[in-house]
Amino acid sequence: MKTLGISCYYHDAAIAIVEGGKILFAAQEERYSRIKNDENFPERAIKSGLDFCNLTLSDFDVIIFYEKPFLKFERLLETYLYFAPKGLISFIKAMNVWTSKKLLIKSDIKKELKKIDKNFDVKKTKLLFSEHHLSHAASAYYPSSFQDAAILTIDGVGEFTTTSLAFGNNNKINILKEIHFPHSIGLLYSAVTYFLGFKVNSDEYKVMGLAAYGDYRSAETKKYIQIIEKDLISINENGSYKLNMENFTFPYALRMIDDKKWENLFTLKKRNSDDELMQSHCNLAYAFQKATEKIVLLLCKEIKRTTQSENLCLAGGVALNSVINGVLVENKVFKNIFIQPAGGDAGGALGAALVANYTYLNQERKAEFPDAMQNSLLGNSFKQIEIDDLVAIHSNHFICSDDDELCIKTAQLIADGNVIGWFQGRMEFGPRALGNRSIIGDARNANMQKHLNLKVKNRESFRPFAPAVLEEDVNQYFDFKGNSPFMLQVHKVRKEHLKNLTENYQQLSINEKLYTVKSCIPAVTHVDMSARIQTVNKEQHPLFWKLINTFKNQTNCSLIINTSFNIKDEPIVCTPEDAYNCFIKTNMDILVIGNTLFYK
Repeated sequence: MKTLGISCYYHDAAIAIVEGGKILFAAQEERYSRIKNDENFPERAIKSGLDFCNLTLSDFDVIIFYEKPFLKFERLLETYLYFAPKGLISFIKAMNVWTSKKLLIKSDIKKELKKIDKNFDVKKTKLLFSEHHLSHAASAYYPSSFQDAAILTIDGVGEFTTTSLAFGNNNKINILKEIHFPHSIGLLYSAVTYFLGFKVNSDEYKVMGLAAYGDYRSAETKKYIQIIEKDLISINENGSYKLNMENFTFPYALRMIDDKKWENLFTLKKRNSDDELMQSHCNLAYAFQKATEKIVLLLCKEIKRTTQSENLCLAGGVALNSVINGVLVENKVFKNIFIQPAGGDAGGALGAALVANYTYLNQERKAEFPDAMQNSLLGNSFKQIEIDDLVAIHSNHFICSDDDELCIKTAQLIADGNVIGWFQGRMEFGPRALGNRSIIGDARNANMQKHLNLKVKNRESFRPFAPAVLEEDVNQYFDFKGNSPFMLQVHKVRKEHLKNLTENYQQLSINEKLYTVKSCIPAVTHVDMSARIQTVNKEQHPLFWKLINTFKNQTNCSLIINTSFNIKDEPIVCTPEDAYNCFIKTNMDILVIGNTLFYK
């Protein structure tokens, strides 16, 4: 039984192909269209998946969309009626979009599929619609290794639901409790994202990174936390919550909040995207991060009490908040945690395909260890002819005889201070590069973070980089024992790797903090002495493990920098040509594709 899951028309369009519970292929449309967070019908991703799996559309038993558009439309109508006469302009704009396109999604999907394959008979294949949060829940539970699990999904909003608590057992998922729009942790976090001058539905992770610069001891930060819990959201002991809608405009307006109200609340002017970041902005980010952590932790305690399961599965956009995930692991509410690496709407395509497989087709479920995500290396791979084409136009290259020579040469280049574009095997599914579409470098180099941010990635200087560390050595560097293969947990650097921290560290300016981190691995140590860790397993990710292990043999250091192979506001590279173009227009030193090294 084969199922095709599709998500699109909102943001992060993607597809997933599943056969009998096994994930054959999953990819985001943005990688092919080169439009960041592309929301359009994923025509290119479908074509790539069909080609990779040697399938046609007629081979699928079910094609399934990741949410129910009519339920979402019902929510929009109810919301606008409730807040009327507010939001007339927003209502007119939304109705134009819905009546011209989104209410016609079923026929539009059929039309788009027919464009891909003229011989495809849409009447012979079942077209289904899952619910948004069920898709999220399925994307986390079904690929996990758990026979039963508590499932927590949190995002901005699906149809009506913003937070769901569910229980998975064998091939069934039972929704236990839900919190409905407009009350939403995800939208609360998006509101501060907007207020701090970042882009909603795209830059929330920047707020998470900025929060580390907040001074938790300052009176201002404590005041911000009090304001959040007094004026913006009320939090109950069971994790349920309500937003004070007097301070939000997102249900009926074209922006998240009333700027003036928030400026008066926090005695802080809304930041524009080009404004300098001040300590108050960092303190505000910290306060919202802490409030969100508190709610998620309470929700986890509640779902543990309700289900009595030792296992937790997480999905939804908030599940990509790696700081919160680290807190959950450290608090040990659950014995085992699995986080869907494509936690946002892209992962909804995978969840929908799995819903069709297990719920509609009622297929038997066999849990795989450590999980069924195959290290999230689920996208397309490249053909040798693509490398040969690049070799023909770029004379300054070297072809390694085998993987051993490749890793020895690349590890030495990293140790010598070079920035490497590393392009191997199948593309990652989800927002993180995990060692196949990566830019890598030496974490011991004190200048590497600044160089990568400003000269290679062209992004904000406050943004941290992640370490890719051998799984067996992770506890040598971090206060963490276990695995984090998807780069979705933040943990503290061990104290023996930190040096001479001054007592007035919290009083330093943002830039002073940024470039005075005292660590043996400064390029991956964030200003709060933490790191977003990716553990690399020899069996699951053999070539990337071999590269890091070779680097360890040469330098006695078991980790390297791993960041996504792209520049600011562009998707991660998809093809060798994308990789080559990115290499040529940035200050990367070496490009590695397969066993070929391209030099500048």
